[in-house]
Amino acid sequence: MINKVILIGNLGKEPELHTFENGSKVCNLTMATNESYKDKAGEWQNLTEWHTLKMYGDYAENLMKLKKGQLVFAEGKIKSRKYEKDGVERYSTEIHCSKVRSMQKSEDNKEDEFHTPF
Repeated sequence: MINKVILIGNLGKEPELHTFENGSKVCNLTMATNESYKDKAGEWQNLTEWHTLKMYGDYAENLMKLKKGQLVFAEGKIKSRKYEKDGVERYSTEIHCSKVRSMQKSEDNKEDEFHTPF
């Protein structure tokens, strides 16, 4: 069985880095993907999907170089979790990334790529 996701989209906000008490790190990213389609009336419509991305480990800190609005490629797997908030059961779907790559050239004309094995 395969659980693999590939997304290309724009970051919706600046990356957030969290360091846990044991020293491990996670970077949280929000990505928007867009698609266009024609509705029944023949009019073009735009649909935006928002995705929550996470990258763990030493590579998480490197993602702080990315900026809001930047076009990025992300590869990983879907993870769903259930939690309780204010007595209400909630669900969250996240993409746990193994690779995140900037799709824009940096000053030294190289693409920035950050990846980690699961």
